[in-house]
Amino acid sequence: MNRRSEAEMRCVVYVSNADSREISVLALDSTGVLTPVGSVPVDGAVMPLAVSPDRRFLYAGLRSEPFSVTAFAIDPASGRPAVLSTTPLPDNMAYLATDRAGRFLFSASYGGNKIAVNPISWNGTVGAQPVAVIGTAPHAHSIVADPLNHHVFAAVLGGDHLLQYRFDATSGRLMPNRPAAVGTELGAGPRHIVFHPSGRVAFVTNELDGTVGTYLFDPVTGTLTPMSSISVLPEDFSGSPWTSDVHVTPDGRYLYVSERTSDTLVGFRVDGMPGALELLGHTATESQPRGFAIDPHGRFLVAAGQKSNAITSYAINPATGALTPLHRVPVGRNPNWVEIIDLPSA
Repeated sequence: MNRRSEAEMRCVVYVSNADSREISVLALDSTGVLTPVGSVPVDGAVMPLAVSPDRRFLYAGLRSEPFSVTAFAIDPASGRPAVLSTTPLPDNMAYLATDRAGRFLFSASYGGNKIAVNPISWNGTVGAQPVAVIGTAPHAHSIVADPLNHHVFAAVLGGDHLLQYRFDATSGRLMPNRPAAVGTELGAGPRHIVFHPSGRVAFVTNELDGTVGTYLFDPVTGTLTPMSSISVLPEDFSGSPWTSDVHVTPDGRYLYVSERTSDTLVGFRVDGMPGALELLGHTATESQPRGFAIDPHGRFLVAAGQKSNAITSYAINPATGALTPLHRVPVGRNPNWVEIIDLPSA
C-alpha cells in the first residue's frame, strides 16, 4: 500500500452501548470532529470490543445470556461492521483481545473467574471450541499478549496479581511461566494492562486503590518486574477509587488513565526507559468514563461516559500532553468501550 499523508487518512470510532444493545459507528476527522455514521444492533448487552491487527474484523463481547462474541467484517470504505457470526463463550467475559497475529481470541471473565482462548478462522469467525479455559482467582479482568506474541498476561483483580504465561502462537496454548504470577499491592485490584511501544515496559491500572503501576518487561523470560506505582486521583478526591482504562500514545510519550468516581482523565509523561511516570494533570470528562481510546496517530483521545450516554474527543498537545476538549456527541445507552482505527479516505 502506498504511504498516505495524515491529511489523506480518516479514523473510524466504535463505541459499545450495553443498555441499548448497539455499537455506534462514528467518523473522526483531522480536526477531531466526530460524525455519526450509524449504529449496528447486537443481540445482547455489548461491552468489550477488540479489533483484529489487520483491521478487517471487529469482535464484540455480549455480557447477557447466552454469553457470546459477535464477529463483524469491517467495510474498508465506510468502516461499517457487518455481522459474520456469533459464537458462544465459556462465560460472561469482561474483556476481549486478539493475539498479535489475529489468530486467537483471548477473553477474561470477571464474574466467572477464568480466562479463555478461542481460535479465529481465516475469515474472521471465532471457533466455538476453546483452545483453553483456565480458572483464576476471583475477578479476572483483562488478558493481553506481549508485543512479540510470545507471552500472555492476565490481570486478576481479586487475586491482586498478574498471571504470566508462555504462549504458543501456533496452537494457542497457554503454559504457566516461572514465576506464574507477579503480585501487586494488597487490595490494589489490577484491572487493565497496556504495553509501551518500546515493548520493554507495561502499565497496569489498579481499580481499587486508584493507582497505575509500571513494570519492566523482559522479552526473553517473558516476566514482569514491578518498578513503581503512582496515584491517578485528583488532590481533592473523595470517595472510593474506581480506576478503569489505560492507554499510551503511539509515540510512547504520554499515558492516560480514566477514573470513574472523579469523572476524570489523568495524563502522565513517560520516561521511555525505565518507564517512570510524571504527572501532567487531570481533565474533567464524561460521567463515569469506563472506556476511552487514542487514535492511531496519537492526535486525539475519545472518552465515553456510562452515565452521560455521550462521548467527547480531545486534542492531545504533542508538546505537553495536555488534553483540550473538541467535540461532544450523544451515543447509545451505557457506552463503555471505545476502539479507533484508520481507514483510507473516501
